[in-house]
Amino acid sequence: MPESRHMTCRIVDTGDPLRLLQLTDTHLCAEAGGTLLDMDTDRSLQLVIDRALRERGTPDVLLCTGDLSDGGFRSAYQRLEGYLQKIAAPSFWLPGNHDDRAEMLAAVSDKVCLPGEIRAGQWQLIMLDSQIPGEVGGRLGETELQRLAAALEAGRQDGLHALVCLHHQPVAVGSAWIDQQMVADAAQFWQLLDSYASVKGVLWGHVHQQIDRQRGSVALMASPSTCVQFAPGSTNFKADDKPPGYRWLELYANGRIETGVSRVTDAEFTVDLECGGYL
Repeated sequence: MPESRHMTCRIVDTGDPLRLLQLTDTHLCAEAGGTLLDMDTDRSLQLVIDRALRERGTPDVLLCTGDLSDGGFRSAYQRLEGYLQKIAAPSFWLPGNHDDRAEMLAAVSDKVCLPGEIRAGQWQLIMLDSQIPGEVGGRLGETELQRLAAALEAGRQDGLHALVCLHHQPVAVGSAWIDQQMVADAAQFWQLLDSYASVKGVLWGHVHQQIDRQRGSVALMASPSTCVQFAPGSTNFKADDKPPGYRWLELYANGRIETGVSRVTDAEFTVDLECGGYL
């Protein structure tokens, strides 16, 4: 069997629009009830899942964009897979800087949960691995950039629109401390994407905050964590008191993207707002 990042998963009969749900930065610990900055990350994730199902129903595709475990624990990925069974849709994962790709693959029953590409309707969802094992910051590297180029070219020939997904931010978000961790080869990434009008959006995690911007005709989207949030515009690490949340996306056959973020507002959460870091 080829390495999972070289696989393409095909989803049929999704209709128009293709409906996506993004969960990111779940930070599940080795055991249920573990906390990040005093927040129980299992509880917060389950509340986010429940809210998403109430508000949006069952999506066509579920994207989990990294830092799924706080320390690469196989037990965390196993619990995550269990929680996601509430959502009757195929789920696809990306590793973040806190993750262990090998442990992710070992934990799950579906060994193609970390594919390189997903095709559905008139869309290709390109899943890029920006993890540098043992490092906090991100980089794609020559192999991933070549894979991205090949996927975009194949998608263009097939007349597909593209949504590119990764964990680390490929643009500065305005918080000095975390912008030191953005994709190191972002210039090469954007040089490649700028060659393809088929690219309609770029979606990521890592920054624990909502970002909705445009870069020319490309939508730039980052999303709240399902647990602790980071304060926007901060020079040094600073947690935010905003509640956990998720992002929904609707991808239309004509290339249009509609999207939004929703947060859990009907529960109380504990977070240590005075903590100077969490790594």
